[in-house]
Amino acid sequence: MTKKIKIESAGNKKKEQPATKKENSKDKEIKYKALKDKLKTCEAEIKFFKKEHKELKGENKELKGKYLRKAAEMENLRKRVTREKTEFYQYALAEFIKELFVVLDNFERALESNEDGKNLRQGIEMIYKQYTDLLMKQGIKAIETREKKFDPYLHHAFITEESENVDEPQIIEELQRGYTLYDRLLRPALVKVLIPKKKDN
Repeated sequence: MTKKIKIESAGNKKKEQPATKKENSKDKEIKYKALKDKLKTCEAEIKFFKKEHKELKGENKELKGKYLRKAAEMENLRKRVTREKTEFYQYALAEFIKELFVVLDNFERALESNEDGKNLRQGIEMIYKQYTDLLMKQGIKAIETREKKFDPYLHHAFITEESENVDEPQIIEELQRGYTLYDRLLRPALVKVLIPKKKDN
């Protein structure tokens, strides 16, 4: 009886072996399928991240371009404001200074007079110097005319005279002084000019 049981047991073991192999093969197939699914998921995620990275890269490039353009606009605006502010302070008194030229012209005429009165003349000279010093502090400069070539931008030919001794317009007398404020012309100098004599045909 015991021997029969052992034989049956041995037979059972022989029959169970194919079933175990089948189960192992099924497990491997399940694991393979799971890994395959996981691989597909990873590939899909990689594809998604690549697409997102590309989009973010494009957005970053666009934002960088906008930033650079805005920065350039701000810099240009800052330079413009600085320039206009500087010009305002330099030229704000231009119209007021023009009115003062009348007084200066009268001082010059008084100094050129032959009237007696040494003390009077010294007083006028003192006022004249103070006035011209004040103008110089404000950026006002007199236009030079002595031994200067005629410049239509700086000089106004109030009187012209033909001469055979000149090849180009030449200033021979200053009738009224001209002035500039820094590099801007306020009033041209009135001058008498020698011009080349016209040749007869």
